[in-house]
Amino acid sequence: MPIRTSYVAFATRADPALTVAGRLNTIADAGSGPTPGVVICHGSDGVDGRGEFHAAALNAAGIATLEIDMWAARGVARGAAARPRSPVETLPDAFAARAFLADQPEVDAARIGIMGFSWGGVVTLLAATRAAQRLADGGPGFAAHVALYPVCWAYEQVPGLSLAELTGAPVLIQTGAADTYDDPDGLDQLLARLPPASRAVIRGVTHPGAGHGFDRDLPAQTINDPFAHKGQGGPVLMEFHPQAAEAARTLAVEFFREAFGG
Repeated sequence: MPIRTSYVAFATRADPALTVAGRLNTIADAGSGPTPGVVICHGSDGVDGRGEFHAAALNAAGIATLEIDMWAARGVARGAAARPRSPVETLPDAFAARAFLADQPEVDAARIGIMGFSWGGVVTLLAATRAAQRLADGGPGFAAHVALYPVCWAYEQVPGLSLAELTGAPVLIQTGAADTYDDPDGLDQLLARLPPASRAVIRGVTHPGAGHGFDRDLPAQTINDPFAHKGQGGPVLMEFHPQAAEAARTLAVEFFREAFGG
């Protein structure tokens, strides 16, 4: 697929108001008209290659992407110590990105999804809640959600992080069994806490042997995060797992294609 890359910026409804930048990849010669699109939200380490890794596969499948930088607009350094207090604060960025993507003539406004990693995975899941829909200014929400290792223990435990009332759009959660933010069966525990209506729209996949950031193709890194180890805090190893990374990327593309209708 011939790709056109543009570097863009747009205003958000964050408080205070911000201008967020992003990298927009559209299909230069779609042939059959506007294509679906996906907003990509980074983790606590900022834009670090994970978004580009997944965007390449989405673009090859004929899906436009907009990877946003939630940190630069806030003057925030990379890492857990510098990020905002809660992913809720960055939800306006995601919905503003959706609105921007919907305005692009190459993109089908009715077929826009969202995906994210860690912090961005939390944003991705919260964007699927009815409570977050107010940020869509009366417009449609996201058509599909793919969250990678979104700190599963926190939902229904931390105030403001609830998946009890979802919009009904399909959700794919992918985790690693060796992710020390959670127990090895943390995703199963999350699904068990949710009401049947929420479980009905969520598909969960746990990749054996994979840890946090398993699709981050960079040297291994140990971080410290107060949300790690089910909120007890402590070190977390982020290490690339090639098999899990490729499997997760393939599943994400297949999931979005199905949600978008082919």
